[in-house]
Amino acid sequence: MDLTAIKDSITVCKVRDMSEIDLTQDFFFLAKTSDEISLVCKREHVPENCIEREDDWKGFYIDGMLDLSMVGVLAKLSTILADNGISIFSISTFNTDYILVKEHKWGKAMSVLLQAGYRLK
Repeated sequence: MDLTAIKDSITVCKVRDMSEIDLTQDFFFLAKTSDEISLVCKREHVPENCIEREDDWKGFYIDGMLDLSMVGVLAKLSTILADNGISIFSISTFNTDYILVKEHKWGKAMSVLLQAGYRLK
């Protein structure tokens, strides 16, 4: 299975409201619940009304469109990383799955995934 690296440094944050989120950016994930508004975006696009943030994430996604009936794709990746002491922040879209790891764990994450037979683009 091919994985594509996201070149940018990613931030996971909580924002007060959505008024300052630039919806024209090419990469962001937004989630709103009754308790919070979470934003995942490139570090340079974090809005001023950020309440909490965690910087220094790096990510990759699974190439191609994953059928929604596929079982275990994310579980297999996350198990490999967990077995090697690497925590993740995962995001799923209609097409594929994104996995973020802390930048200081990036090299180890890629190494163990390559050893497991994944290919990195």
